[in-house]
Amino acid sequence: MSGEGPAGRARPARDPEIVLGVETSCDETAVAVVEGGRTIRSSIVSSQVDLHARYGGVVPEIAGRAHLERIVPAAREALREAGLDDRGMPLAASGPGRGIGAVAATVGPGLAGALLVGISFAKALALAWQVPFVGVNHLEGHLYASLLEDPGIELPAVVLLVSGGHTILVEMDGPGSYEVLGETVDDAAGEAFDKVARFLGLGYPGGPAIERAAREGDASSIAFPRPMLGEGLDFSFSGLKTAVVTYVGKHPEVSSADVAASFQAAVVDVLVAKLLDAAGTSRARSVCLAGGVAANGPLREAVAAACAAAGLGVYLPSRSMCTDNAAMIASAGHHLLGRRGPTPMDAGAEPSMRFPAG
Repeated sequence: MSGEGPAGRARPARDPEIVLGVETSCDETAVAVVEGGRTIRSSIVSSQVDLHARYGGVVPEIAGRAHLERIVPAAREALREAGLDDRGMPLAASGPGRGIGAVAATVGPGLAGALLVGISFAKALALAWQVPFVGVNHLEGHLYASLLEDPGIELPAVVLLVSGGHTILVEMDGPGSYEVLGETVDDAAGEAFDKVARFLGLGYPGGPAIERAAREGDASSIAFPRPMLGEGLDFSFSGLKTAVVTYVGKHPEVSSADVAASFQAAVVDVLVAKLLDAAGTSRARSVCLAGGVAANGPLREAVAAACAAAGLGVYLPSRSMCTDNAAMIASAGHHLLGRRGPTPMDAGAEPSMRFPAG
């Protein structure tokens, strides 16, 4: 390759600071372009909620097929929004600008078939564009949501990462420097939301369905347990789900709105208490929320109020950055590339990938 465009014009260079991110770990087909690990140039998310709602949860085979159908259109839209063509280069070939310098994709945890679609697509782009490929842990990606939207975040911070399959407390000193302080020993908070919503017939996804129903209910009407409250920094929500089922079985006349409100209050109380405990026993100067459940309104309000009372800085990502997106993957990929270099091309999907120790 000569590096020259038509009529001898110099071809714009690729810039490792500009990363295209791909996220297909579950039921969101997402592609984004992020510059310098901080500036979002585009972020496209194609939701599959309507496809899975009739089943009350994500169907892996349907998710995988939908990713195959949607990933190319999502990538084209993300590139165009960022001012780039299908080669990841500036649309105005003779003008100034820089092209995609690396491609990052979620490699785990997640649904195996869904992950493979994103990984294969990202590797194909990296090979075609002759740029590095970076494999990203989905959970690590979530930690970058607050950093993307508020670069001035005070570190170290304690992050409550609470999503469909994970509830984790992480002390974050900076990119790549983490310590897990506590995590769920059984059901994650998001799983509990989904299961209770399904049991009450409120629909899918469970988190938003519970929150909507709870607006019409009385959160103090049922004294559901606060699992493991005051017992360290680990979480457990399986017993709370069982308590809901048991209560409704004994009181079939109870209002679903009251059950939803009381259940949600119990989850929020536990999450907020343990987050503040973690901040108090660590070096944290601030706290952050991350993950899909971090979009829950009562949780956000309770965390903000508790941190204000404790004199802690608090960073709440926008709701769009709480749910799965590719901007957080591109940001994490940028930092990983600088720290560890490219990921080998023979790296595969790791559906049960654990959160990294550092």
